[in-house]
Amino acid sequence: MPNWAWSGYLQPLPIDESEFDDFLPGTKGYWDGKLYSIGLWDAAVALYARESTLDDLGLRRPTLEKPWTGEEFMAALDAAKASGDYEYAFDPGMAWTGEWYPYAFSPFLQSFGGDIVDRSTYKTAEGALNGEAAMEFGEWWQSLFQDGYAPGTSQDPADRDNGFIEGKYAFQWNGNWAAVAALEGVDEVVFLPAPDFGNGSKIGAASWQFGISAASEHPDGAAEFIEFATQDKYLAAFSDGIGLIPATASAAQMTENYKDGGPLAVFYDLSEAQAMVRPVSPGYVVAAKVFEKALADIANGADVADTLDAAVDEIDADIEKNGGYGH
Repeated sequence: MPNWAWSGYLQPLPIDESEFDDFLPGTKGYWDGKLYSIGLWDAAVALYARESTLDDLGLRRPTLEKPWTGEEFMAALDAAKASGDYEYAFDPGMAWTGEWYPYAFSPFLQSFGGDIVDRSTYKTAEGALNGEAAMEFGEWWQSLFQDGYAPGTSQDPADRDNGFIEGKYAFQWNGNWAAVAALEGVDEVVFLPAPDFGNGSKIGAASWQFGISAASEHPDGAAEFIEFATQDKYLAAFSDGIGLIPATASAAQMTENYKDGGPLAVFYDLSEAQAMVRPVSPGYVVAAKVFEKALADIANGADVADTLDAAVDEIDADIEKNGGYGH
């Protein structure tokens, strides 16, 4: 969205922003201090597990208030691997490509203390993507595959979709959109918060959103539709229909899955407490692809420092070529 706004394809929403005060942060699309888009839902990621896995391996059940530390998470993977009960201890979802990488994996980097770009200026990735914290993240990321904890980039897509349900993986990193199928396939599934690698427990946020074309001849009519569609009753109906997180707490109470005590209510809490939007910059469209390639290369054995340095150079060259993207 910031790229389209910066490029002049969108106009700010002609709607009082206070109408969306109660919406989850990930549902609101800001650029240059103005609201350009709004979503009917948010999406959150959790660590899927079985109650029996936690019990059999003697693991503490992590909570939103006290997630696993990075050390506890790796100890859990070690225990699952040593048990011999699973093909892999952890399924991060390497069969999925594209936006899954920055959405699902950059929060791990942020939890280590790095980022895709330096968000204090948005003018460079130097230090954020190749600093000490990012290097630590990269070494950890590579160890998941080199040490046999997780399937790599050649993962069968069918295993990604069904492997956890079939018991091939002890833990799976997956979104709330897959939770209904997991509930139907695994009686004792639990959805756990992200591990904290030192700088907080973090997950991705944001959604498909409505915006208005800069060339629209009827922006007021488009705005009226958006205001109509974002009523709680429609947010709730949308959630019941597709399983994603309602944009407001009041709409969540009108749903089967996300109301208090509902089987997916934890995802609303995760989104509210841990969710991080991806870098809010027109340059993100390039940085995301560079990040994806870097993580795939590292997973496949490339040198961590060289790969991250090269990624920084590529991102910075794009930012410079585009005059800083208006930052």
